[in-house]
Amino acid sequence: MRALDAVVIGAGQAGLSAAHHLQRRGVRQVAVLDAEDGPGGAWRHRWDSLTMATVNGIRELPDMPVPEADDATPANIAVPDYFARFEERRGLDVQRPVRVTRVEDDPSAPPGPWQPLLVHSVGADGRELPVLRTRAVLNATGTWTRPFVPAVPGAESFRGRQLHTAEYVAAEEFAGQHVGIVGGGISALGHLQEIAEVGQTSWYTRREPVLREREFTEEAGREAVAGVWDAVREGRPVGSVVSHTGLVWTPALRRAAQRGILERRPMPRRILPGGVLESDGTRTALDAILWATGFRHELRHLRPLRLVGPLGGIAMDGTAVAADPRIHLVGHGPGASTIGANRAGRAAVNRLVKDLDLELAPA
Repeated sequence: MRALDAVVIGAGQAGLSAAHHLQRRGVRQVAVLDAEDGPGGAWRHRWDSLTMATVNGIRELPDMPVPEADDATPANIAVPDYFARFEERRGLDVQRPVRVTRVEDDPSAPPGPWQPLLVHSVGADGRELPVLRTRAVLNATGTWTRPFVPAVPGAESFRGRQLHTAEYVAAEEFAGQHVGIVGGGISALGHLQEIAEVGQTSWYTRREPVLREREFTEEAGREAVAGVWDAVREGRPVGSVVSHTGLVWTPALRRAAQRGILERRPMPRRILPGGVLESDGTRTALDAILWATGFRHELRHLRPLRLVGPLGGIAMDGTAVAADPRIHLVGHGPGASTIGANRAGRAAVNRLVKDLDLELAPA
């Protein structure tokens, strides 16, 4: 069994930042595991129409300029290429595809606050890989693998196509169709505008969306991040940073509003085989339902450690789990934004080096 100081799970922005800072501080006994077939994290799966001109902000990886790409280049090509060049330039040894299935206490070691951890994983063929024994885990698994679809009565009876943002490829798939789009975030607005060009749309949200007039400033960003920090410190379930920032009017959205595309409807009472029963009792025929309803943090492999507290979330002390400093959640809560992911990777490594009392290079 290989013994390590740290295992990084996930090689998206937060995982690469953590791996970089571990390398920079001179922590040598490290494994970086990633479930994807190649570099890029969740960016590998973004829909084709999300280009570098329309993507909602990309921050540079540590000490490496933001990728220079044509505005028309799909983000699912430009960003993975940027991540690949970062891995190569830094000489990071990312093991992939490796999917972590379980992290647990090492039963052969005495119980205690720094009892070693065992990391179980499988390879591309589903076979179990050698177990890793580590002093700490820097978890950067993100949310993309846990799409969330709310429960709506009758959903199982719908005869048309149902899909989540995670499965969306391009609007052309829905040419000539009437598509119900559910969700009040940036992805839902993007889908609405695209699909309305080739078909008909109806927009459903639980609450009336609020679009702000003012531009999104650094101050507004800090306020949003502070709200997320409050949630993770208290151990409440946490949404994305974007869910705290709200939506901002853009010229494209104003044009969409003028065309009637942004006429929001309350959530349907029920989904029917051929459409939905609206909140007012009328029926609307639909060919497809697109759930742009967000994601949940992928932390199921950490369940054996029982990190979830009485409020339904994981209480955090910085990037570390308050009740278990062996576990750092990077790319979680405030670290879920691209700028937050970079900071979280560095903060986690600095804290870990101190906790493990490693004699290494200065921060």
